[in-house]
Amino acid sequence: MKSGRILFILAILAIVACLAQPVLAETDNATQFYNRGSQTASAGDYAGAIALFDQALASNTTQISKSDTLMYVYNDKAAALTDLGKYDEAVKTAEQGLALYKNSPGLWNNKGYALYKQGKFNDAITAYDTAISAAAAQNDTYLKGYINKGIALNKAGRSYEAVGTFTKALELDPGNTDATAGLAEAQKATMTTNIVLAAIVIVALGIVIWYVKFRKPADGKDASAKKNTKSKKE
Repeated sequence: MKSGRILFILAILAIVACLAQPVLAETDNATQFYNRGSQTASAGDYAGAIALFDQALASNTTQISKSDTLMYVYNDKAAALTDLGKYDEAVKTAEQGLALYKNSPGLWNNKGYALYKQGKFNDAITAYDTAISAAAAQNDTYLKGYINKGIALNKAGRSYEAVGTFTKALELDPGNTDATAGLAEAQKATMTTNIVLAAIVIVALGIVIWYVKFRKPADGKDASAKKNTKSKKE
């Protein structure tokens, strides 16, 4: 009786193992495809990397979704698409990932970068802001988000805001070369803007002074002359 129960339990375990094996194999395949895709992207073969990321997504994603692997598949695929110049697809891929991982700073950043490459600077800034906020909600800071936001602000002509953003980045990482270069560019643009505004104000004041000092008396004199002429005719 006891040996019969043991055989029954062993049979059940064997069946479970047979059923689980294909799932585990597919899970391993998804992870392997992602790892190979990541290495391929690092080597600069973005088209090959995208193909491998697609294979990972076509595999069983149930298990890898329990870790961060699935999130990184979307994240790295969006980055590879951007590097390949397929910006619309990159935005779409990032949004597919965000539908599952809405608080992922990396996905928001990569969406922002694709938008930036399209010249949609203000939309990119919004995405970078969301990336920074998502990181802050996780008690983390997102240096890359600040730097990318600052670059986009410079491109959008919002140099005053860029100065504050790059300053924050340097507080997080003093001496960061990207932040230092971006801050210098923002300060230069701000100075140029101030000079232009000052010149506009000076010209405007000059016009007002000229009008008050010369135009009005001339008008008054003309009016007086006209009045005197009219009196003589009467």
